[in-house]
Amino acid sequence: MVNLTEQLTRPLKNIEGRPAVPVLSGRVSRYDGLLLECDGFPVSVGSVCRVQTATNGEVLGEVIGYNEGRNKLVLYESGAAVHAGARVSLLDHGVMIDVGDAYLGRVVDALGMPLDDMDKPSGGSDVPLNGRLLNPLARGAIPGALDVGVRAVNALLTIGCGQRIGIIAGSGVGKSVLLGMMARHTSADVVVIGLIGERAREVGDMVRGIMKPETRERISIVAVPADRSPLLRIRGARRATAMAEHFRDQGKNVLLIMDSLTRVAHAQREIGLALGEAPTSKGYPASVISMIPTLIERAGMGVGAKSGSITGIYTVLADGDDTNDPVVDTARAILDGHIVLSRAISQMGIYPAIDIPASISRIMNDIVTPQQQDAARQFKRLISVYNENRDLMLMGGYVAGQDDTLDEAVRLWPKMVDFISQPPARKTTLSESAQSLLSIVGR
Repeated sequence: MVNLTEQLTRPLKNIEGRPAVPVLSGRVSRYDGLLLECDGFPVSVGSVCRVQTATNGEVLGEVIGYNEGRNKLVLYESGAAVHAGARVSLLDHGVMIDVGDAYLGRVVDALGMPLDDMDKPSGGSDVPLNGRLLNPLARGAIPGALDVGVRAVNALLTIGCGQRIGIIAGSGVGKSVLLGMMARHTSADVVVIGLIGERAREVGDMVRGIMKPETRERISIVAVPADRSPLLRIRGARRATAMAEHFRDQGKNVLLIMDSLTRVAHAQREIGLALGEAPTSKGYPASVISMIPTLIERAGMGVGAKSGSITGIYTVLADGDDTNDPVVDTARAILDGHIVLSRAISQMGIYPAIDIPASISRIMNDIVTPQQQDAARQFKRLISVYNENRDLMLMGGYVAGQDDTLDEAVRLWPKMVDFISQPPARKTTLSESAQSLLSIVGR
């Protein structure tokens, strides 16, 4: 693994490997453990700076604003020994990042530094960290379905190439397992995964589970665990999205997995409150609500006949299984559909624990056959009827023959459970999923 301090002190190179920017510097005037202020020198918000420590070392920080002629920074390392008068110098303007095929099969952090004990990758192409605004009328139409290898999703919640969809779940109901299945089994040309704000153990488990010899050449991972700076978490999400945009512009169909959007929102909440923004519902400042659509809208179809697509899958953590959280509401409003994972279903031993009636794909009816549409509607209806009457049946309050729909739901319930359940190692294609669905409820 490349030593971070050694990499950053090499002459004439910045963090992305390009010629270094002119040396501009100031001195620390205030530091409270999170927010640092220094003399004003010309930098933009998002610029990366070096800050001298009391031990003659260096830590990195990012400019987040200005105040009365002073620059405000947040350090990437908490608890750094920074004293008053320490030198702060510009390292990188933070606008462009290095991308390319060299990042496939690799795991890097928010600054592009390797986490996999290999040399720092050099992709040879620069793209904007924050993306470029695209004319919505110039974007291509969704061409068809994307195979994610999960039977229940392929058949009942079909995802289109270029669609943005959320996975809404509480903690511990199997969202990471579902994401791993999609990453391994998808038909996408490239898979870019942003593991943002997750537990370090979970990051390691997912990397080991996904980076197999047969899949690693088309997978790139940006990992920023929960103990990293909030600015690194936000930068990691933007970096993963920028990498997906690069491959899309090359004409490839990209699957972008962001786990999780909620942790990115939490990071922005920390920064917003540090800057003095007024908190609203659950302490979220307005900048969080505006950041979510800015990040999500970068996915989707590209511009031009030769451009590809970014199919975005964003996990949204429903804290305490509260699906009315502000982040959940905002994501659900901007996304093209959502998959809800239910704790009650997981407790029944059904995995993936998808709540079919509560989930929806807004693109599905445009990309599947009328027969599959009808079968999916019937499947959802039967599950809803069964669940609504389950307690009544358990108490012996229902007699067969009183309701034909409920009788059919009871008869088909074992087959429907088998249809939804799928071992993580098993892949089911789009055509196989549709045929299985029609064999159960087809007319």
